[in-house]
Amino acid sequence: MKTIITTFMAISVLISGPLQALTVAELSAALSDSETRAEADKVRDAGRKPAQVVSFLGIDEGMTVIDLVAVAGYYTEVLSHAVGASGKVYMQNTPHAFAGDRGERTLAAVEARLANSRLANVERLDQEVSNLGLAPNSVDAALMALEMHELVNSDDPDAAASFFAAIRTVLKPGGILGIVDHAGNPANDNKAIHRAVEAQVVAQAEAAGFSLDGTSDILRNPGDDRTAMIFGPDMRGKTDRFVLRLQK
Repeated sequence: MKTIITTFMAISVLISGPLQALTVAELSAALSDSETRAEADKVRDAGRKPAQVVSFLGIDEGMTVIDLVAVAGYYTEVLSHAVGASGKVYMQNTPHAFAGDRGERTLAAVEARLANSRLANVERLDQEVSNLGLAPNSVDAALMALEMHELVNSDDPDAAASFFAAIRTVLKPGGILGIVDHAGNPANDNKAIHRAVEAQVVAQAEAAGFSLDGTSDILRNPGDDRTAMIFGPDMRGKTDRFVLRLQK
């Protein structure tokens, strides 16, 4: 009987097979071929290279991940494709993100993206990072894209440290935090131009207990001298950006 059970289990594994991560080409194709994905998102792909970013971070099918400060959810949808039906994506925004005229537009965009359960593996998480309501050690990977500069340049000197501590709590041992942001120079008024100094981000992450597991040049632009406002007509979508893979 034991031999029969063992043989059956082995056959079941062969039939079902392990979960396979999408290749960069496969994820890129899934994103571009999606009939329900917004054309505006597809246009942004050329500059953001989402499939390459996800691959660099090691995000695979079946993972539980969180898109931090997701705003309208460009990366939420990318992650939804990457982790597949067996995975889970938390789309995190603070309640404050939906306040005022701009917030109302953001909320409308979020609701449109998630309408009719078109991203069935995504759950909205309208919570402060300090109070996510997730169990400790429950998340495989987290991503924060183009928002870290708000924390490292904050008037609150503990803003970045508090953020890193909160995310480190919910990540599993060995879990990954990906950071993508507009690169700034140390001499800049980076708060005014919405940029971050890479070394400063790394230092604060390491102080919170993360280790730098890797960096990527996939979003680098040597033509950007890192001194211009990111929203300028010649800069939007063309900034020099760093990509960090931080490990718990």
